[in-house]
Amino acid sequence: MKQAVGIGAALMDLVTSVSEEWILRQKKSKGGMNPVTWGEMGRILGNVEHLITIPGGSASNTMIGLARLGGLVRFVCKVGNDDLGDIYSQNLSHNGVEGYIRKSATPTGRVLSAVTQDTQRTMFTYLGASAELLPTEISDVPFRHTDVLYLEGYLAYNPTLLLHCINIAKVAGLEVAFDCGSFGVIQERRFIIDKLIEEKSIDILIANEDEAKILTNVEEDLACMEMAKMAKIAIVKIGKKGSIICTKDEIIKISAVGAKAIDTTGAGDLWASGFLYGYLNDWPLEKCGELASAIASEVIQVMGPVIPDAGYERLIKIRDDIANSLK
Repeated sequence: MKQAVGIGAALMDLVTSVSEEWILRQKKSKGGMNPVTWGEMGRILGNVEHLITIPGGSASNTMIGLARLGGLVRFVCKVGNDDLGDIYSQNLSHNGVEGYIRKSATPTGRVLSAVTQDTQRTMFTYLGASAELLPTEISDVPFRHTDVLYLEGYLAYNPTLLLHCINIAKVAGLEVAFDCGSFGVIQERRFIIDKLIEEKSIDILIANEDEAKILTNVEEDLACMEMAKMAKIAIVKIGKKGSIICTKDEIIKISAVGAKAIDTTGAGDLWASGFLYGYLNDWPLEKCGELASAIASEVIQVMGPVIPDAGYERLIKIRDDIANSLK
């Protein structure tokens, strides 16, 4: 089987339920990713109750999901030299991810995922040690004998690191998958995303419907078709309506798997896990999308981005059924 390497922020997810009024009081955009300082994070956390603490981070969630599906996975990141950093590192190993982990005196990063009654999550992110990962700390070693480099959009806030990783990947012959991450990333770091597109650095471009609209100025099918001019494969995730996968030759619509959603945290991340598993196994794109929808449906039924073992048992059966249908 082919192998993937992911690079992204090592963050502890702090998940809590909040009201619409609570979101308004923070004076931040609902549904987006809001960078905060250490002091701001402390203030915000002082206004919430009943936190669930889970190792997270967008690319990390994707890599763990891919590993739990049976994929071969590596992950490069930086954590604090603290208890949360140790927990984070142990969690990667426990889930079958080969970690290439650097340490810092700065605290481990964390993100508050504030979930409203409509299941939408608004993120408040303190990057901490994860933002200190340096190009000089990343050699070609994690890229050896791998096939796909998976990058989260938040790396656009560190363009030197992002371009360094893509350069190593291209020299080594890897394909590059880039998930836009949030509409805020596109709005604030458009210059670097446009550079990647212009230089044909991205092979698989992934966005949700809001991100795709900002990227292309059109919606859904048309957005995906426009994105297919920017990368070999374009993907637009459209929530309850499923997803769209486009190449220059075809448009594939994937239905969402019906499930009662209580929290969308990690849904897009885990969708990418399912897609990548199929892609690394040379499945048709439609089948990659089917597994992606199945895993996304599992994670939206729990608080936070971690699917219980029972969920993965169901997913492994779906995985095997798809694989057998292709023989």
